Amino acid sequence: QVQLVESGGGLVQAGGSLRLSCAASGLTFSSFAMGWFRQAPGKEREFVAAISRSGSMTYITHSVKGRFTTSRDNAKNTVYLQMNSLEPEDTALYYCAADRDRVLPTASIEYDYWGQGTQVTVSS
Repeated sequence: QVQLVESGGGLVQAGGSLRLSCAASGLTFSSFAMGWFRQAPGKEREFVAAISRSGSMTYITHSVKGRFTTSRDNAKNTVYLQMNSLEPEDTALYYCAADRDRVLPTASIEYDYWGQGTQVTVSS
């Protein structure tokens, strides 16, 4: 019933940009904080960014702060991750997730719903 569908991933050269989208359905979108996580092969899933229900607050993890931003359009039930100045270390499968209880959740276990992921590959 609840679906989160990521899109916008792909191949990009180092220094380039990508904009990921996550379209939500089956839930009251404005009642959920949204987050972005990523997972590279052989590594644990890593928190990237979170945005509050109204979009008024965001939290970006230190390793991508200044390069990545997140935003949302509640009228379109969509959250975005804008990625600039991409580095090979950013290569991963990127997931969006939704949490109904917290303002800016950062832990995977706190999230209620997850998308299937979209692949981002950054070449050097």
